[in-house]
Amino acid sequence: MSESVEARPETTAVMTEPVPDLQLQLLIQLLDRELRSSLPITLTLAGGVLHGDVIGHEAWKADWARSLRQVEGEGANLIAEFPETVDQGIRELSTGDGAATQLPRWIHLRDATLVFGGTGSLRLPLWRGRLSDVSGWALGRPQ
Repeated sequence: MSESVEARPETTAVMTEPVPDLQLQLLIQLLDRELRSSLPITLTLAGGVLHGDVIGHEAWKADWARSLRQVEGEGANLIAEFPETVDQGIRELSTGDGAATQLPRWIHLRDATLVFGGTGSLRLPLWRGRLSDVSGWALGRPQ
């Protein structure tokens, strides 16, 4: 009697990342064209609900720098330009492979409120988060 050994098919582990909502990415890209543009928005996140005014990356950088210039101390002055310094480094590292036209991966809110667990809330003048962490969204704020 001959025994046959069945070969197991090779399995390859596949890592997946949450995919940001394309419509939300395009909305943010549109807002980034005008520094003064914003829209009220409500986001659903794993930790709760967040609402505020969604703004573009450039508006967030300007607000970041403006808020830190009002704080006294050398530390505030050093990090006021941090987002612009990071962007400049990214531009220098990009090799013309279309990185400049890449869809946004981050979302920025001004005057945000994070509501968690129905028991409390946290007010934030500026907030930045990964778009892939947003599980749902709606234009407007809760009433």
